[in-house]
Amino acid sequence: ADVPIFVHGQAAWAEGVGEILEPVELDEPWFVVLKPAVSVPTGVIFGAPELTRDCPPIKICDFLAGGGSNVFEPVVRDRYPEVGQVIDWLSEFSPARMTGSGSCVFASFPDRASAAKVFQQAPGEWQGFIARGRNRSPLLDRVAIENSARRN
Repeated sequence: ADVPIFVHGQAAWAEGVGEILEPVELDEPWFVVLKPAVSVPTGVIFGAPELTRDCPPIKICDFLAGGGSNVFEPVVRDRYPEVGQVIDWLSEFSPARMTGSGSCVFASFPDRASAAKVFQQAPGEWQGFIARGRNRSPLLDRVAIENSARRN
């Protein structure tokens, strides 16, 4: 269900199972992404009997105002406490969320320096990186430049 967002190359709000896309312009913060030394099998989490499956849909305006939650988080926290430790640690600096159903956790920061400062403090057993959010894929610009060069 995540694939359509990558096909269009721009930020979008996805509804349904990811097939209903609405282009959006968001802030472009810097993110710290951390992964503890544990893997979380997606199939196991989707198959968990304790997974809540009745959450109401959320609209983009509510999400941007801080609403919404990841229904996988309680299940992952219970089964993989290492992920909960990353969420709790990163939340000391900025609200942290799981990236999906797996073990990666992210938090946003206003600038690269802030993100780098937090990333440098992360425990050594965690893997991770910092990255900038983008509304438009840089690949679209590169393709446009190459197409223009071919025409000239």
